[in-house]
Amino acid sequence: MLIYSKALLAEQAKIFKALGHPTRLIMVHALQSGEKCVCELQELIGDDISTISKHLSVLKEAGIVSVEKRGTNMYYSLVLCCLETFLSCTAETVRRRLAEQMEELKK
Repeated sequence: MLIYSKALLAEQAKIFKALGHPTRLIMVHALQSGEKCVCELQELIGDDISTISKHLSVLKEAGIVSVEKRGTNMYYSLVLCCLETFLSCTAETVRRRLAEQMEELKK
């Protein structure tokens, strides 16, 4: 049996907490196709730049994304590669649960 330290579990919890907001999940999904400039993410989300930057800061602090400055633009990339599998798995679970609920309503 593996023994997990409280520090390790706290870092994992930070990742889950960072993913616990719909706006940040939209950003992560967008970054799965490749790096994006803050302006592209702002256009996608529709919030003001300071709100977008705060969300990106949370993702960066959790180790989910990295950032590179080029000129006056900031480009974000997904660095937590296993997220694609995790997000696909959770999405399928939610879809299945919703389908079951719809079936129950039809009865």
